[in-house]
Amino acid sequence: MTGKKVSLFYLLFTFLKIGSVSFGGFMALISVIQNQLVEKDKKLTDETVLDGISLASVLPGPMAVNVVTYIGYKLRGVTGALVSMIAIITPSFILLYLLSVIYFRFGNVITIDKVFKGIMPAVSAIIIVVAVNMSKKTIKDYKQVLLATVSGVVLILSKGFFTTFVMIIVGGVAGIFFYYKRNKAVDVTRKIQIKKNNRIWKILLAIIAIVFMLFLVVWFIPPHRNEFIDRIINIAVVFSGLSVSLFGGGYVMIPAMHDIIVSNLHWLSSKEFADGIAMGQVTPGPIFISAAFVGYKLYGFPGALEATIFMFLPSAVIMVISSQFIDFIKNSDLVIAIFKGLRPAVIGMIFSASIIIARGIEPDLMAVVIFVSVIVLSLKFKLNPVYVIPLAGLASYVIN
Repeated sequence: MTGKKVSLFYLLFTFLKIGSVSFGGFMALISVIQNQLVEKDKKLTDETVLDGISLASVLPGPMAVNVVTYIGYKLRGVTGALVSMIAIITPSFILLYLLSVIYFRFGNVITIDKVFKGIMPAVSAIIIVVAVNMSKKTIKDYKQVLLATVSGVVLILSKGFFTTFVMIIVGGVAGIFFYYKRNKAVDVTRKIQIKKNNRIWKILLAIIAIVFMLFLVVWFIPPHRNEFIDRIINIAVVFSGLSVSLFGGGYVMIPAMHDIIVSNLHWLSSKEFADGIAMGQVTPGPIFISAAFVGYKLYGFPGALEATIFMFLPSAVIMVISSQFIDFIKNSDLVIAIFKGLRPAVIGMIFSASIIIARGIEPDLMAVVIFVSVIVLSLKFKLNPVYVIPLAGLASYVIN
Protein backbone atom coordinates (compact mmCIF):
# COMPACT_ATOMS: atom_id res chain seq x y z
CA MET A 1 0.00 0.00 0.00
CA THR A 2 1.00 3.61 -0.56
CA GLY A 3 0.63 6.17 2.18
CA LYS A 4 0.23 5.83 5.93
CA LYS A 5 -2.12 3.33 7.52
CA VAL A 6 -5.36 5.02 8.51
CA SER A 7 -8.54 3.99 10.30
CA LEU A 8 -11.79 3.28 8.49
CA PHE A 9 -13.39 5.99 10.61
CA TYR A 10 -10.86 8.48 9.26
CA LEU A 11 -11.77 7.54 5.69
CA LEU A 12 -15.48 7.69 6.45
CA PHE A 13 -15.36 11.07 8.20
CA THR A 14 -12.90 12.65 5.78
CA PHE A 15 -14.75 11.69 2.60
CA LEU A 16 -18.16 12.51 4.07
CA LYS A 17 -16.81 15.97 4.78
CA ILE A 18 -15.22 16.32 1.34
CA GLY A 19 -18.33 14.93 -0.35
CA SER A 20 -20.45 17.58 1.35
CA VAL A 21 -18.45 20.47 -0.12
CA SER A 22 -17.18 19.04 -3.41
CA PHE A 23 -19.00 21.45 -5.70
CA GLY A 24 -17.44 22.39 -9.02
CA GLY A 25 -16.61 19.08 -10.64
CA PHE A 26 -13.77 16.59 -10.76
CA MET A 27 -10.74 18.87 -10.45
CA ALA A 28 -12.33 20.84 -7.61
CA LEU A 29 -12.78 17.59 -5.70
CA ILE A 30 -9.21 16.51 -6.41
CA SER A 31 -7.94 19.85 -5.14
CA VAL A 32 -9.78 19.38 -1.85
CA ILE A 33 -8.45 15.83 -1.51
CA GLN A 34 -4.89 16.94 -2.20
CA ASN A 35 -5.14 19.76 0.34
CA GLN A 36 -6.68 17.56 3.05
CA LEU A 37 -4.93 14.18 2.71
CA VAL A 38 -1.56 15.27 1.30
CA GLU A 39 -0.85 18.74 2.68
CA LYS A 40 -2.68 18.74 6.01
CA ASP A 41 -2.98 15.12 7.16
CA LYS A 42 0.13 13.75 5.41
CA LYS A 43 -1.65 10.47 4.66
CA LEU A 44 -0.78 10.38 0.96
CA THR A 45 1.89 11.50 -1.44
CA ASP A 46 1.21 13.61 -4.51
CA GLU A 47 2.41 10.70 -6.62
CA THR A 48 -0.36 8.46 -5.28
CA VAL A 49 -3.02 11.02 -6.15
CA LEU A 50 -1.56 11.48 -9.63
CA ASP A 51 -1.49 7.72 -10.14
CA GLY A 52 -5.17 7.57 -9.21
CA ILE A 53 -6.00 10.33 -11.68
CA SER A 54 -3.98 8.61 -14.43
CA LEU A 55 -5.76 5.32 -13.87
CA ALA A 56 -9.22 6.88 -13.62
CA SER A 57 -8.68 8.76 -16.86
CA VAL A 58 -8.32 5.52 -18.83
CA LEU A 59 -11.18 3.62 -17.18
CA PRO A 60 -14.96 3.94 -17.45
CA GLY A 61 -17.22 5.54 -14.88
CA PRO A 62 -17.12 8.68 -12.74
CA MET A 63 -13.51 9.84 -12.49
CA ALA A 64 -13.88 11.60 -9.14
CA VAL A 65 -15.43 8.61 -7.39
CA ASN A 66 -12.94 6.26 -9.03
CA VAL A 67 -10.02 8.33 -7.72
CA VAL A 68 -11.50 8.28 -4.21
CA THR A 69 -11.96 4.50 -4.49
CA TYR A 70 -8.32 4.15 -5.53
CA ILE A 71 -7.15 6.25 -2.58
CA GLY A 72 -9.27 4.23 -0.16
CA TYR A 73 -7.84 1.01 -1.57
CA LYS A 74 -4.26 2.25 -1.24
CA LEU A 75 -4.82 3.30 2.38
CA ARG A 76 -6.96 0.40 3.68
CA GLY A 77 -7.42 -2.23 0.99
CA VAL A 78 -10.78 -3.35 -0.36
CA THR A 79 -12.67 -2.31 2.78
CA GLY A 80 -11.12 1.15 2.61
CA ALA A 81 -12.11 1.45 -1.05
CA LEU A 82 -15.72 0.57 -0.23
CA VAL A 83 -15.95 2.91 2.75
CA SER A 84 -14.39 5.79 0.80
CA MET A 85 -16.71 5.30 -2.19
CA ILE A 86 -19.83 5.21 0.02
CA ALA A 87 -18.72 8.25 2.01
CA ILE A 88 -18.02 10.46 -1.02
CA ILE A 89 -21.38 9.62 -2.61
CA THR A 90 -23.65 9.76 0.44
CA PRO A 91 -24.05 13.57 0.81
CA SER A 92 -24.99 14.10 -2.83
CA PHE A 93 -27.28 11.05 -2.78
CA ILE A 94 -29.19 12.32 0.23
CA LEU A 95 -29.57 15.79 -1.26
CA LEU A 96 -30.63 14.52 -4.68
CA TYR A 97 -33.09 12.09 -3.10
CA LEU A 98 -34.74 14.94 -1.19
CA LEU A 99 -34.85 17.08 -4.35
CA SER A 100 -36.40 14.15 -6.23
CA VAL A 101 -39.13 13.76 -3.60
CA ILE A 102 -39.94 17.47 -3.83
CA TYR A 103 -39.80 17.45 -7.63
CA PHE A 104 -42.14 14.50 -8.20
CA ARG A 105 -44.59 15.66 -5.55
CA PHE A 106 -44.63 19.32 -6.48
CA GLY A 107 -43.03 19.30 -9.92
CA ASN A 108 -45.94 21.07 -11.54
CA VAL A 109 -45.87 23.92 -9.06
CA ILE A 110 -45.23 27.10 -11.02
CA THR A 111 -42.32 28.14 -8.78
CA ILE A 112 -40.29 25.04 -9.67
CA ASP A 113 -41.07 25.44 -13.37
CA LYS A 114 -39.87 29.04 -13.24
CA VAL A 115 -36.60 28.05 -11.62
CA PHE A 116 -35.86 25.24 -14.07
CA LYS A 117 -36.55 27.45 -17.07
CA GLY A 118 -33.39 29.30 -16.06
CA ILE A 119 -31.39 26.30 -14.89
CA MET A 120 -31.63 24.30 -18.13
CA PRO A 121 -30.00 26.83 -20.48
CA ALA A 122 -27.32 27.32 -17.80
CA VAL A 123 -26.63 23.57 -17.70
CA SER A 124 -26.43 23.43 -21.49
CA ALA A 125 -23.97 26.34 -21.48
CA ILE A 126 -21.81 24.79 -18.76
CA ILE A 127 -21.51 21.56 -20.73
CA ILE A 128 -20.15 23.60 -23.65
CA VAL A 129 -17.71 25.35 -21.32
CA VAL A 130 -16.49 21.98 -20.01
CA ALA A 131 -15.92 20.79 -23.58
CA VAL A 132 -14.07 24.00 -24.50
CA ASN A 133 -11.79 23.79 -21.46
CA MET A 134 -11.07 20.13 -22.10
CA SER A 135 -10.30 20.92 -25.74
CA LYS A 136 -7.68 23.47 -24.74
CA LYS A 137 -5.85 20.91 -22.62
CA THR A 138 -6.31 17.83 -24.79
CA ILE A 139 -6.55 18.66 -28.48
CA LYS A 140 -3.07 19.31 -29.90
CA ASP A 141 -3.26 18.78 -33.68
CA TYR A 142 -5.60 18.73 -36.67
CA LYS A 143 -6.17 14.97 -36.38
CA GLN A 144 -7.68 15.37 -32.92
CA VAL A 145 -9.77 18.34 -34.13
CA LEU A 146 -11.12 16.11 -36.90
CA LEU A 147 -11.91 13.28 -34.46
CA ALA A 148 -13.75 15.63 -32.10
CA THR A 149 -15.73 17.20 -34.94
CA VAL A 150 -16.75 13.88 -36.50
CA SER A 151 -17.71 12.45 -33.11
CA GLY A 152 -19.90 15.43 -32.22
CA VAL A 153 -21.63 15.63 -35.61
CA VAL A 154 -22.29 11.88 -35.80
CA LEU A 155 -23.80 11.81 -32.32
CA ILE A 156 -26.02 14.81 -33.04
CA LEU A 157 -27.28 13.26 -36.27
CA SER A 158 -27.61 9.74 -34.92
CA LYS A 159 -27.87 9.92 -31.16
CA GLY A 160 -28.00 6.75 -29.14
CA PHE A 161 -25.97 4.46 -26.93
CA PHE A 162 -24.68 2.28 -29.76
CA THR A 163 -23.57 5.34 -31.69
CA THR A 164 -21.73 6.53 -28.58
CA PHE A 165 -20.10 3.15 -28.10
CA VAL A 166 -19.06 2.91 -31.75
CA MET A 167 -17.52 6.39 -31.65
CA ILE A 168 -15.51 5.41 -28.56
CA ILE A 169 -14.16 2.39 -30.46
CA VAL A 170 -13.47 4.48 -33.56
CA GLY A 171 -11.62 7.06 -31.47
CA GLY A 172 -9.43 4.41 -29.85
CA VAL A 173 -8.65 2.71 -33.17
CA ALA A 174 -7.88 6.07 -34.77
CA GLY A 175 -5.52 6.81 -31.90
CA ILE A 176 -3.61 3.60 -32.61
CA PHE A 177 -3.48 4.38 -36.34
CA PHE A 178 -2.35 7.99 -35.90
CA TYR A 179 -0.14 7.86 -32.83
CA TYR A 180 1.10 4.36 -32.00
CA LYS A 181 4.71 3.57 -32.79
CA ARG A 182 5.86 0.22 -31.55
CA ASN A 183 8.87 0.48 -29.29
CA LYS A 184 11.04 -2.51 -30.11
CA ALA A 185 13.58 -1.61 -27.44
CA VAL A 186 11.39 -2.81 -24.58
CA ASP A 187 13.63 -3.70 -21.69
CA VAL A 188 13.47 -7.02 -19.88
CA THR A 189 11.78 -5.56 -16.79
CA ARG A 190 8.99 -4.10 -18.91
CA LYS A 191 8.46 -7.47 -20.67
CA ILE A 192 8.19 -9.24 -17.31
CA GLN A 193 5.70 -6.62 -16.09
CA ILE A 194 3.57 -7.08 -19.23
CA LYS A 195 3.51 -10.87 -18.82
CA LYS A 196 2.68 -10.51 -15.15
CA ASN A 197 -0.35 -8.37 -15.95
CA ASN A 198 -1.73 -10.46 -18.83
CA ARG A 199 -3.92 -12.46 -16.46
CA ILE A 200 -5.30 -9.33 -14.79
CA TRP A 201 -6.08 -7.84 -18.20
CA LYS A 202 -8.06 -10.96 -19.09
CA ILE A 203 -10.00 -10.84 -15.82
CA LEU A 204 -10.75 -7.13 -16.29
CA LEU A 205 -11.91 -7.58 -19.88
CA ALA A 206 -14.06 -10.56 -18.85
CA ILE A 207 -15.81 -8.48 -16.18
CA ILE A 208 -16.47 -5.64 -18.64
CA ALA A 209 -17.75 -8.09 -21.28
CA ILE A 210 -20.12 -9.86 -18.86
CA VAL A 211 -21.63 -6.66 -17.48
CA PHE A 212 -21.91 -5.13 -20.95
CA MET A 213 -23.69 -8.24 -22.28
CA LEU A 214 -26.14 -7.98 -19.41
CA PHE A 215 -26.65 -4.36 -20.36
CA LEU A 216 -27.57 -5.36 -23.93
CA VAL A 217 -30.42 -7.47 -22.58
CA VAL A 218 -32.36 -4.29 -21.83
CA TRP A 219 -32.80 -3.71 -25.57
CA PHE A 220 -34.88 -6.90 -25.79
CA ILE A 221 -37.12 -6.12 -22.81
CA PRO A 222 -40.45 -4.48 -23.68
CA PRO A 223 -40.53 -0.90 -22.30
CA HIS A 224 -43.95 -1.18 -20.61
CA ARG A 225 -43.62 -4.02 -18.15
CA ASN A 226 -44.62 -3.15 -14.60
CA GLU A 227 -43.74 -6.35 -12.74
CA PHE A 228 -41.64 -5.62 -9.66
CA ILE A 229 -38.85 -8.09 -10.44
CA ASP A 230 -38.48 -6.90 -14.03
CA ARG A 231 -38.12 -3.31 -12.95
CA ILE A 232 -35.49 -4.19 -10.37
CA ILE A 233 -33.56 -6.20 -12.97
CA ASN A 234 -33.87 -3.40 -15.52
CA ILE A 235 -32.45 -0.83 -13.10
CA ALA A 236 -29.48 -3.07 -12.30
CA VAL A 237 -28.76 -3.93 -15.94
CA VAL A 238 -29.10 -0.39 -17.31
CA PHE A 239 -27.02 1.41 -14.71
CA SER A 240 -24.31 -1.23 -14.39
CA GLY A 241 -24.01 -1.16 -18.19
CA LEU A 242 -23.63 2.60 -18.18
CA SER A 243 -21.11 2.38 -15.35
CA VAL A 244 -18.69 0.13 -17.24
CA SER A 245 -19.12 1.45 -20.77
CA LEU A 246 -18.87 5.23 -20.52
CA PHE A 247 -15.51 6.98 -20.67
CA GLY A 248 -14.66 10.62 -20.22
CA GLY A 249 -16.79 11.65 -17.24
CA GLY A 250 -20.43 12.35 -16.56
CA TYR A 251 -21.15 14.63 -19.51
CA VAL A 252 -20.63 11.77 -21.97
CA MET A 253 -23.33 9.88 -20.08
CA ILE A 254 -26.06 12.34 -21.08
CA PRO A 255 -26.81 11.28 -24.67
CA ALA A 256 -26.54 7.56 -23.84
CA MET A 257 -28.79 7.87 -20.79
CA HIS A 258 -31.28 9.96 -22.74
CA ASP A 259 -31.55 7.38 -25.50
CA ILE A 260 -31.99 4.44 -23.12
CA ILE A 261 -34.06 5.98 -20.33
CA VAL A 262 -36.24 8.36 -22.36
CA SER A 263 -36.41 7.01 -25.92
CA ASN A 264 -36.19 3.26 -25.34
CA LEU A 265 -37.56 2.48 -21.89
CA HIS A 266 -39.76 5.57 -21.45
CA TRP A 267 -38.90 5.79 -17.76
CA LEU A 268 -38.74 9.60 -17.90
CA SER A 269 -40.04 12.28 -20.21
CA SER A 270 -37.47 14.49 -21.95
CA LYS A 271 -38.32 17.32 -19.55
CA GLU A 272 -37.95 15.10 -16.48
CA PHE A 273 -34.63 13.81 -17.77
CA ALA A 274 -33.31 17.32 -18.35
CA ASP A 275 -34.48 18.39 -14.88
CA GLY A 276 -32.78 15.36 -13.33
CA ILE A 277 -29.48 16.26 -15.01
CA ALA A 278 -29.86 19.81 -13.71
CA MET A 279 -30.36 18.51 -10.16
CA GLY A 280 -27.21 16.43 -10.54
CA GLN A 281 -25.39 19.63 -11.47
CA VAL A 282 -26.42 21.59 -8.37
CA THR A 283 -25.62 18.85 -5.86
CA PRO A 284 -22.10 18.48 -4.38
CA GLY A 285 -21.13 15.36 -6.27
CA PRO A 286 -20.70 13.70 -9.66
CA ILE A 287 -23.31 14.21 -12.36
CA PHE A 288 -23.70 10.41 -12.33
CA ILE A 289 -25.73 10.87 -9.14
CA SER A 290 -28.64 11.73 -11.44
CA ALA A 291 -29.17 7.96 -11.50
CA ALA A 292 -30.86 8.36 -8.11
CA PHE A 293 -33.41 10.71 -9.68
CA VAL A 294 -34.32 8.08 -12.28
CA GLY A 295 -34.44 5.30 -9.69
CA TYR A 296 -36.72 7.35 -7.44
CA LYS A 297 -39.19 7.93 -10.29
CA LEU A 298 -39.35 4.18 -10.88
CA TYR A 299 -39.50 2.79 -7.36
CA GLY A 300 -39.12 5.44 -4.68
CA PHE A 301 -36.24 5.22 -2.22
CA PRO A 302 -35.33 1.57 -2.99
CA GLY A 303 -35.12 2.43 -6.69
CA ALA A 304 -32.96 5.50 -6.01
CA LEU A 305 -30.60 3.45 -3.84
CA GLU A 306 -30.37 0.58 -6.32
CA ALA A 307 -29.72 2.87 -9.30
CA THR A 308 -26.98 4.66 -7.37
CA ILE A 309 -25.29 1.42 -6.31
CA PHE A 310 -25.21 0.00 -9.83
CA MET A 311 -24.06 3.30 -11.33
CA PHE A 312 -20.98 3.53 -9.09
CA LEU A 313 -20.06 0.04 -7.85
CA PRO A 314 -19.13 -1.77 -11.11
CA SER A 315 -16.65 0.88 -12.26
CA ALA A 316 -15.24 1.05 -8.72
CA VAL A 317 -14.60 -2.70 -8.82
CA ILE A 318 -12.78 -2.27 -12.14
CA MET A 319 -10.76 0.55 -10.57
CA VAL A 320 -9.61 -1.65 -7.69
CA ILE A 321 -8.67 -4.52 -10.00
CA SER A 322 -6.87 -2.18 -12.39
CA SER A 323 -4.83 -0.63 -9.58
CA GLN A 324 -2.80 -3.84 -9.62
CA PHE A 325 -1.18 -2.81 -12.90
CA ILE A 326 -1.07 0.99 -12.71
CA ASP A 327 2.58 1.07 -13.82
CA PHE A 328 1.79 -0.86 -16.99
CA ILE A 329 -1.09 1.46 -17.92
CA LYS A 330 0.95 4.60 -17.27
CA ASN A 331 3.87 3.41 -19.38
CA SER A 332 2.09 1.57 -22.19
CA ASP A 333 2.75 3.19 -25.56
CA LEU A 334 -0.36 1.48 -26.90
CA VAL A 335 -2.64 2.83 -24.15
CA ILE A 336 -1.19 6.32 -24.58
CA ALA A 337 -1.89 6.20 -28.32
CA ILE A 338 -5.43 4.90 -27.82
CA PHE A 339 -6.31 7.76 -25.54
CA LYS A 340 -4.84 10.36 -27.86
CA GLY A 341 -7.65 9.32 -30.17
CA LEU A 342 -10.27 8.52 -27.58
CA ARG A 343 -10.22 11.81 -25.68
CA PRO A 344 -11.01 14.03 -28.70
CA ALA A 345 -13.89 11.69 -29.57
CA VAL A 346 -15.18 12.07 -26.01
CA ILE A 347 -14.92 15.87 -26.24
CA GLY A 348 -17.04 15.78 -29.39
CA MET A 349 -19.63 13.75 -27.48
CA ILE A 350 -19.67 16.32 -24.71
CA PHE A 351 -20.43 19.08 -27.22
CA SER A 352 -23.29 16.96 -28.55
CA ALA A 353 -24.59 16.48 -24.98
CA SER A 354 -25.22 20.21 -24.83
CA ILE A 355 -27.46 19.91 -27.90
CA ILE A 356 -29.38 17.05 -26.26
CA ILE A 357 -30.16 19.27 -23.29
CA ALA A 358 -30.85 22.36 -25.41
CA ARG A 359 -33.53 20.53 -27.41
CA GLY A 360 -35.67 20.26 -24.30
CA ILE A 361 -35.52 24.01 -23.56
CA GLU A 362 -38.44 26.24 -24.45
CA PRO A 363 -36.91 28.88 -26.76
CA ASP A 364 -37.31 32.46 -25.57
CA LEU A 365 -35.21 35.58 -25.05
CA MET A 366 -34.51 34.84 -21.39
CA ALA A 367 -33.12 31.38 -22.19
CA VAL A 368 -30.81 32.84 -24.84
CA VAL A 369 -29.58 35.57 -22.47
CA ILE A 370 -28.88 33.07 -19.69
CA PHE A 371 -27.15 30.68 -22.10
CA VAL A 372 -24.82 33.35 -23.47
CA SER A 373 -24.21 34.94 -20.05
CA VAL A 374 -23.22 31.63 -18.46
CA ILE A 375 -20.76 30.87 -21.26
CA VAL A 376 -19.15 34.31 -20.92
CA LEU A 377 -19.05 34.25 -17.11
CA SER A 378 -17.65 30.72 -17.02
CA LEU A 379 -15.00 31.16 -19.69
CA LYS A 380 -13.87 34.69 -18.90
CA PHE A 381 -14.29 34.87 -15.12
CA LYS A 382 -14.04 31.15 -14.27
CA LEU A 383 -17.14 31.23 -12.09
CA ASN A 384 -17.93 27.96 -10.35
CA PRO A 385 -21.03 26.11 -11.70
CA VAL A 386 -22.31 25.75 -8.15
CA TYR A 387 -22.89 29.52 -8.12
CA VAL A 388 -23.85 29.98 -11.75
CA ILE A 389 -26.65 27.39 -11.89
CA PRO A 390 -28.59 28.57 -8.80
CA LEU A 391 -28.18 32.19 -9.92
CA ALA A 392 -29.64 31.29 -13.32
CA GLY A 393 -32.60 29.65 -11.62
CA LEU A 394 -33.07 32.66 -9.31
CA ALA A 395 -32.91 35.06 -12.26
CA SER A 396 -35.52 33.03 -14.09
CA TYR A 397 -37.80 33.03 -11.06
CA VAL A 398 -37.50 36.80 -10.58
CA ILE A 399 -37.98 37.65 -14.26
CA ASN A 400 -40.97 35.34 -14.68
